[in-house]
Amino acid sequence: MPRKHRFESPALQHLYDRYIGDDPEQEAAYEEGLANAQVARAIYDLRANAKLTQAALAELIHTAPSVISRLEDANDEGHSLAMLRRIAAALDRRLEIRFLPLRRVAARKKTSSSAASKKAAARRGTGTR
Repeated sequence: MPRKHRFESPALQHLYDRYIGDDPEQEAAYEEGLANAQVARAIYDLRANAKLTQAALAELIHTAPSVISRLEDANDEGHSLAMLRRIAAALDRRLEIRFLPLRRVAARKKTSSSAASKKAAARRGTGTR
């Protein structure tokens, strides 16, 4: 049975409902940001566990330290597969990419209330009539 809520924390759930809600554009932006943050964190964790500085990892993969810094930034959207492979090889790791189902609950999408639509429209500054 799917979870009713996305987060265990009621506060996080409230914020998600308030700012993302049933808005597909907001949900897509959230998912993209989450994926970027996960990749950035994975790169940081690999480097930190290897006890390497950004400069040392950059030297191993023949790039500038600023590139490693950018890759470890959650706001960066430029994680190329080639660069991820170079990092994996330098740290004696195998790169694995998985495609997972979206976290959306299909039932929630089908039963979204008009009140939620009005709330989302109000956040965007548009009205529904």
